[in-house]
Amino acid sequence: MKRLTRDQIASRVARDITEGAYVNLGIGLPTLVANHLPADKEIFLHSENGLLGMGPAPAPGEEDPDLINAGKQPVTLLKGGAYFHHGDSFAMMRGGHLDICVLGAFQVSKKGDLANWHTGAPDAIPAVGGAMDLAIGAKQVFVMMEHQTRSGESKIVAECSYPLTSMACVNRIYTDLAVIDVTRDGLVVQEMIDGLSFDELQEITGVPLKNKT
Repeated sequence: MKRLTRDQIASRVARDITEGAYVNLGIGLPTLVANHLPADKEIFLHSENGLLGMGPAPAPGEEDPDLINAGKQPVTLLKGGAYFHHGDSFAMMRGGHLDICVLGAFQVSKKGDLANWHTGAPDAIPAVGGAMDLAIGAKQVFVMMEHQTRSGESKIVAECSYPLTSMACVNRIYTDLAVIDVTRDGLVVQEMIDGLSFDELQEITGVPLKNKT
């Protein structure tokens, strides 16, 4: 069984972003999605530090230190892109003006609760940023993450043990093993990687799953 790489997860997320969508890519893993959006599809990427119309990462040597995303990574600005005040950016997030946000996560519960800002460990640095605003403000919340922790525990859990970012906000989960929808009827597996059976995924995940077929 060959798990998806981080870029392959990002590419899979990009396939589900529709033409004309206004999208925020969270700090960390989600920023890779920008590099996989097709150039012929008009998608408006938003950054909470005050950008709309963000493009992919610049070529080496062409970075502009004044043009960065919320994670302080260098980005490009597409034709027609705009800069604006941080406060206006958060008004967009909180006002329901974003179609999709893509966030990383430490845990997602079977009900779609999201924990992505703090592990609760004494030495951990809390970093909520704008995740709470995005989780409640975006019309759809996509989470992308590895399916398991380094110690082999499922990041999809019955109840989050880490501090919550928001409750019942996640619509779809993308991992290195599967694409899973959070529905009123439970967690529904839409896709699995080649070589992985539903029973194997169920055993790895540890919370009840349903197969779309």
